[in-house]
Amino acid sequence: MLRQEQNEVLSGTGPGTPMGEVFRRFWIPALLSEELPAPDCAPVRVRLLGEDLVAFRDSTGKVGLVDEACPHRGASLFFGRNEDCGLRCTYHGWKFDRDGQCVDMPNEPPDTQFKEKVTIKAYPTVEQGGAVWTYMGPEEHEPQMPAMEWSLVPEEHRFLAKIEVDCNYAQAMEGDIDSSHTAFLHGRVGEDSVDRGSANKTRKERLRRFSFIDRAPKFFLIDTDYGFMAAARRYGGDEHYYWRITQWLFPAFSITPREAGSVLQCNMRIPIDDHRHMFYRTQYRPQKPLTDEEVYEYRHGGNLFQQTVPGTYRPVQTLENDFLIDRSLQRSGTYSGIKGIPAQDQSVTVSMGPIVERSKERLATSDAAIIHSRRLLLKQAQEVQKNGQLSVPGGGDPYFVRGVGLLVDRDTPFDVGAAEAMDANNPWHEDVAWAQVEPVGVDHAG
Repeated sequence: MLRQEQNEVLSGTGPGTPMGEVFRRFWIPALLSEELPAPDCAPVRVRLLGEDLVAFRDSTGKVGLVDEACPHRGASLFFGRNEDCGLRCTYHGWKFDRDGQCVDMPNEPPDTQFKEKVTIKAYPTVEQGGAVWTYMGPEEHEPQMPAMEWSLVPEEHRFLAKIEVDCNYAQAMEGDIDSSHTAFLHGRVGEDSVDRGSANKTRKERLRRFSFIDRAPKFFLIDTDYGFMAAARRYGGDEHYYWRITQWLFPAFSITPREAGSVLQCNMRIPIDDHRHMFYRTQYRPQKPLTDEEVYEYRHGGNLFQQTVPGTYRPVQTLENDFLIDRSLQRSGTYSGIKGIPAQDQSVTVSMGPIVERSKERLATSDAAIIHSRRLLLKQAQEVQKNGQLSVPGGGDPYFVRGVGLLVDRDTPFDVGAAEAMDANNPWHEDVAWAQVEPVGVDHAG
C-alpha cells in the first residue's frame, strides 16, 4: 500500500508535479505518425501530461508540437491554417513555425518588429517506429532516444496502435508487469493442465500451459539501467523452471514475455492527464515481416487490440457498456466473459476508478513487481525534486532488450540462463539453441 500523499505523487503528471517532471525527462510518444499523413495536412489535438497541444506536419514534412492556445488572444490553433511551413491562427492570421516562433502578423504594420518577440511553447519531436516522440523537459537534460527494438525494425515488421483508456496510467501499467493475473483474467474455463508433447500444439503453446498448471509463480526482480526485469518462476517439468521475464522500462514502458519466434510485444502507458492515459501497443518481428493475416487481425481488433469508435481512439468496449461482458461465455468459455485481452485488462483497471486508492490495498508476494515499480518511480520523483535530474540514463542502448518466456535448468539463475534470449542483438526464431529445451515429466506441479 501507499500513503495518500505517495499515491498523489505517483498519479499526478501535470506541469510542475514531481512525477510530471519525471515523465518530462524522457522521450515519450505524443501521437502516431499516421495521424499527420502528409505535409500541410490538418493539425490534430494532443493532450499530453495535462497540457493541451496541437501537432502539425509542416510543408517540409517535419512535425511541430505547440501549445494549442494562440498567445495573442487564446484562440485554439487546432482551427488554424497549416500552410507555408507554419500554423496560422484563423482569428487574426498570426503564424507560428514548428519551433514556436511567430513569423507573420498580417494585422500589424508591415515594418513591425513585435512578431520577433512573440513565441509559443513548442516541444522538439522525433519520428521513430511509426510514432511521433517528444521531449518536454529542460534542454540541458535531454536524453538519447530509447533504442527499443520495435521502433528500429522496418515498417513491415511491426504494427503500432493506440487507444484511450479511462484511468490513470499507473494502475494500467501495473497490470502489464503483473504476471500472476494471466492464468485468471486471460484464462479459459478448465485450462489447468499441461498437454505433454501433443503433436498438434506448438512449443510456444506447450510452454504457456505451465502458466495454468502453476498459478502461483514466485517472483524475482533485478534492477537495470533502464528499470528492472521482473521474472515469474513456474514449474516447468522435473528439471526446469518455466520463466516469464518482463522488462519494465522508465517511465511506463513494458516488454512482455514471449517465446522464441513469437511476435514480440511492447506496451506504453502515456498520461493524457491524471484520469486518462493513451495506451500504445506494438507487435513486431525482429527479423521478418508480419504476415498479412497477422496485420489484418490486429487492424480489426482480434485478441490483442480493440475495435474503436470510427474516427476516434475510443474503444467500443467500455465501462459504460460493461465491456460487453457475456455471462454465458464466462461460465463455459473465458474466465472473464469478456472478449479480447485489452478489454479484459481494462475491465479491472478502469473499474478501480480514475485513480485507485492505494492506501486501502492489501498487497501480497505476487505484487512484488508492482511494489518495486512504485518505489523506482517515487525515487526518481525525489531525485528530480532534490537534484534537478534523474539518476538513470533515460534512453539509448540499455532499452534494446526483449521480454521472454523459456525453460531454464533449475540450478541456473534466470538472468544467466535467459541472457542470450533477452539481448535484442541476437537472432529471434524458433530454432535458436536456447529454445530447444523440452520439459522432462509434467505430471505434477512443484
